Parts: sequence; C-alpha cells; structure tokens
Amino acid sequence: MHGAAEQPRPKILDDAPDIIVDKEISFKSALEYKKGAMIASRVAYGDALVKLGEACDRVVVLDADTKNSTFALKFKNVFPERFIECFIAEQNMVGVSLGCGARNRTIPFCSTFATFFTRAMDQIRMAAVSQSHLNMAGSHCGVSIGEDGPSQMALEDIAAFRAIPNLVYFYRLMLCQLVVQWS
Repeated sequence: MHGAAEQPRPKILDDAPDIIVDKEISFKSALEYKKGAMIASRVAYGDALVKLGEACDRVVVLDADTKNSTFALKFKNVFPERFIECFIAEQNMVGVSLGCGARNRTIPFCSTFATFFTRAMDQIRMAAVSQSHLNMAGSHCGVSIGEDGPSQMALEDIAAFRAIPNLVYFYRLMLCQLVVQWS
C-alpha cells in the first residue's frame, strides 16, 4: 500500500451553511398568452425561466451556445449574473449544472438542442443513478425541427432519454400543457 495507511488524512470540513428549502417555487404571476395564440414551446420555455427567476433567486440557467434558439437568452437578459454560457461543450454543461445543484445551493436549468444532449448521456445517466437534481430542456427534439436540417435533428433522443432511470421526459406538446398548468 506504499505507506498510504500511515499517512494522516485531512479533517473533512462541512462548513457550508444549511439552506432550508421549505416551499415549492411558483410563478409570482401567470404567463400571459392570448387564447389560441401559436406560441413556440421554446418561447414558452424562455418565458417560464424568467418567471422562475423572478420567483426564486436560486434559479440559474446554463446553455450550450444555443441561447437564441432555446430562448434561454430571455433569462440572460433579465438575470445576467445567474446565466452561465457553456458554449459547445454539452458534457461540461451537464457537469457544471450538477455542481450548481449539489446540496440544493441553486436550482439549475440547462438547455441546448436535444440532439446535443445525447453527447452527455454518460453524465446524465450518472446524475440519475446518483439521484441528482438536474433540469434539462432539449429543444428541436425528434423530427420537429423544420429548416435547421438533419444535423440538428435528434431522432434518437426520445429513445435514449426514456432509458435513463428516474428521468421524466416531456415532449413538446406536453411542455406547453405543463406551462399552462404551472401558471
């Protein structure tokens, strides 16, 4: 063991103050869309992030250089000090998000195109195994991306994410329904 057993171990410090999270976060005011309006789910996501940011200063948003497409830019414009640009490094973004959410210090939301989240499947799988708090929004999922083309199309995203234990996957129409319900 090369003398490892004899080496003194440093004392473990647990000096971070406790954070008591005693209530759920809810919007201070409802999202306001006109009845029958055609609102893109990614626009609703950006609006919801801003509402969550207004409701709780522990909400942080991370994005992988797609903030103009995922509409995380709306959050950045209102709360730039709580926005982390991770650029084209999705694995790193998921890892940073997990670190942000550790010990309930912040409530991270990370976003990119769904197909790019598949690059971080190992980090996402290990987050699920370790029961970490991870909120992800993958836009342009499935075959619903329109003119961005096949390199942005996540044909395998639904199947891959459905295989992750304890992961709840909402497809686009479900997200719109949830935003209305959360309001």
